[in-house]
Amino acid sequence: MKLNDYSLWTALITPLTPGHQVDYNSLEKIIREQESAGNGLLVLGSTGEALNLDLETRKAIVDFTIELKPKTPIMVGVGGHNLAAQKAWTAWLETRNIDAYLMVTPIYAKPGDQGQYEWFKTLMDGVSRPVMLYNVPGRAGKDLSYEAVRKLNTHPNFWAIKEASGSSKIMAEYLCAANGGRVYCGDDGLLPEFVQAGAVGLVSVAGNTWPSETNLYVKQCLSGSFDAKELWTSAANSLFVASNPVPAKALLASEGRINHNTMMPPLSSLDLRDLGVVVNSTTRVREWFKSQK
Repeated sequence: MKLNDYSLWTALITPLTPGHQVDYNSLEKIIREQESAGNGLLVLGSTGEALNLDLETRKAIVDFTIELKPKTPIMVGVGGHNLAAQKAWTAWLETRNIDAYLMVTPIYAKPGDQGQYEWFKTLMDGVSRPVMLYNVPGRAGKDLSYEAVRKLNTHPNFWAIKEASGSSKIMAEYLCAANGGRVYCGDDGLLPEFVQAGAVGLVSVAGNTWPSETNLYVKQCLSGSFDAKELWTSAANSLFVASNPVPAKALLASEGRINHNTMMPPLSSLDLRDLGVVVNSTTRVREWFKSQK
C-alpha cells in the first residue's frame, strides 16, 4: 500500500460499551465502512480518545484492527508527555503490522524548539515506518515548532504533517518547513482553503459520520471541482458543538452504526444537549452526495 495514494485518513472513533469496554462488534462495522469508502485508518488519535484509554486496551485495539486485515493502511497515534512511555509504545507497535505513525506535539509541557526536536527525533529514530507530525495547539497547548520541522525534514522516517491550527497561512509555513514533506489539513471545514495553500489531503473527523461523502469532498477539493463550501463548513462545525468525538458518536449510535454513544471519562455523552444540528447536517451532506452521481 502506498500511503500517498490516500488523500483521506479518518481519525477513527473508539466505540465503547456502557461499561467502558471496547465494543469490538461496532469497531469492526465502522472499520469496514472506512474500507468500503477507500479511506486510510488513523487508529487511536485524539478522536479515538487514545489518552483516555489504558495501555492494554490500546494494544488490543491495534491488534484487533490488524487482524481484520483491512484493505486500507493503518496509522496509529503516538502522544503524551512521558518520553519513556512513548518509546515503549512505539517499540511495541514496531512488532505489529502497521503502516505509519501520527506523532503529536507533547501535551501540557509546552516544549520549545529544541525540546520538540529532541522528543520527535528520539521517537523517529526508534521506528521503521513513515511518521506524520501533528500540530494541534488547541489540545497540546503549544504549536509544532517550525524549527524542529526544519531539522527533522531530512530524517528518513519523516513523511508528513497534519496541520490543525485552523489557519491556511500557518499551513503554508509548515509546507515550507517540511521542504518536500506532505501537509494534510486537520480541520474538515477548512480543506478548500488548505488545498489552495498546498495541502494534499485531509485527516478527518467527518470521515466517521460520512465516509463516502467525505471521500468525495476531498477528491473534489483536490481536483478543483468543489462548489459546496457553505454546506461542508456548516456540516463540519456541527461535529464540534460538543467536544469531539461526542457528536460523531451520538450520530453513529442514533443510526445504529455503533451500539452505544458511551464516552470514556472525562468526556460525557450528556455534554451534547441537542443532536438535531448534526442530524440536519447529515441530511444535507447525503443529499449533496446523491446530487453528485
